[in-house]
Amino acid sequence: MKNTVCSHLSAIKTLKTSKDYVCEECIKTHSRWMHLRTCQECGITLCCDSSPNQHASKHAHQTGHPVVISAEPGERWLWCYIDEELAEY
Repeated sequence: MKNTVCSHLSAIKTLKTSKDYVCEECIKTHSRWMHLRTCQECGITLCCDSSPNQHASKHAHQTGHPVVISAEPGERWLWCYIDEELAEY
């Protein structure tokens, strides 16, 4: 059993939270989303992989920003796209 988190997750010292409860890309095209994630590199909030457009993972792969947090009320976790690792906070 692994007891340590990846270097991308452990590098996060201060959490960036969503400014508004919207996917910043979906609102431009009037698209719908399921759940929201906030990038811990630049702070943009985008939709999850269960959403039709999957903007958060596209953003991570295009920019190299590896870590998001859930922007969903009551959820307290981070996800690293590079290492496919989850950590709760």
